[in-house]
Amino acid sequence: MNMATDLQVTTNKLSNKETQLTVKVPVEKIQNKVEGRIRQVAKTAKIDGFRKGNVPMSHIRSQYGAGIQQEVINDVIRDTVFEAIKSEDIRAVGMPNIDDVKLEDDFLVYQATVEIFPEIDVQGIEEIEVERHTAKVSEEDVDTMIENLQKQREEFVEKKGKADKGNQVTFDFEGSIDGEKFEGGSAEDFKLVIGSNQMIPGFEAGIKGMKAGEEKIIDVTFPEDYQAENLAGKEAQFKINVKLVEKSKLPEINEEFLELFGVKEGGIEKLKEDVRKNMEREIKNAARSQVKQATFDALLEKNEFDVPNAMLEQEIERQRNMMMQRFSQQFGANADSFNKDMLPNELFEEQALRAARLGIIVARVIDTKGLEVDQERVETFIKEAAENYEDPAEVIEYYTNDKQQRANIESVVLEDQVVDYLISQGKVTDKEVSYQDLLAAQQQQQQGM
Repeated sequence: MNMATDLQVTTNKLSNKETQLTVKVPVEKIQNKVEGRIRQVAKTAKIDGFRKGNVPMSHIRSQYGAGIQQEVINDVIRDTVFEAIKSEDIRAVGMPNIDDVKLEDDFLVYQATVEIFPEIDVQGIEEIEVERHTAKVSEEDVDTMIENLQKQREEFVEKKGKADKGNQVTFDFEGSIDGEKFEGGSAEDFKLVIGSNQMIPGFEAGIKGMKAGEEKIIDVTFPEDYQAENLAGKEAQFKINVKLVEKSKLPEINEEFLELFGVKEGGIEKLKEDVRKNMEREIKNAARSQVKQATFDALLEKNEFDVPNAMLEQEIERQRNMMMQRFSQQFGANADSFNKDMLPNELFEEQALRAARLGIIVARVIDTKGLEVDQERVETFIKEAAENYEDPAEVIEYYTNDKQQRANIESVVLEDQVVDYLISQGKVTDKEVSYQDLLAAQQQQQQGM
């Protein structure tokens, strides 16, 4: 039912993030609806003493009239409040809050308070200073990467003699404190690579130098900050029984190894070329995210403002869901099995405020500078993303035809364009860093998100 034509709306801006609307709806609209609904009820109402469908209207009106009128009023408010917001060109955030509903002469009058998308002027664009990191891939970096590929596929082969750094030891252990065994203190056929530091301090050192078939008791003290409080700072004895000592054996770089990485001809040189290509792509992405982060950080410093609660709540919710997802991937559990109360709002408030502010700033820069998505860049972005897959054409088709996916990429590209614009206005200094450092910074950034 379109009522927009008859609505009377006045607005009063309460603050930078809230507007109040007063809406007047002609009463006859309501009367007609009430009458219609009373007739409906009369057809179906069952009231003692009357046959269904034969209940007098007056009876219905006196019995149900007030309730029906209230229902209709609620419906009319629900139907008209969004029209009123739209007619006043208000960018509302979240749901409107309705109060002060009254019937006056010929009108139903109510007030709606809505949070609005903040109309801020972005400050300090010309003053921002950004350090842009770049990196080059050296021969050494490529060699290290190929070594890592070998290490990922290392095998262990039996060795005679003492366990040394880098060796893998298989053993049984049984721990006790003051002669009493404790929970979680024993295991069979446990594997440990010496030098991996995955046990409490002193444990590895006790095993180093042992041989297969040897048994000994080592003394270890649990650290003061150990996660199990009942063990923290306690002295323990572990009975160790070594069953096997193995040394690492890296796979040879032969045809079989090269084939694992899709290299059928061209030998090690071709693998090096592919690895370099891949690393350069990673550098490009990491450098892009570094400069984006640095630009946004610089801009956020100069723009502190209040954010509508609805936006903040939305953002807190989004970040909480991301963390739940991350947990479920990490621990292999279902995200729904985590209780939300484990992750209270306070955990995310700071991060969410930052993200909401940033969203508002970016939107304002796009609006005020009239930035539009560069479709060429979108195509390039899709192409580059597709290079990582077996069948690039399929990936390109997916992103080109799926509207939602394409829209996601468009918003990433538009954000990059905002960064380019901001950089062109501010002061940029370039700094060369190592490949490792650039990537490590990106990983850290992703985990902090």
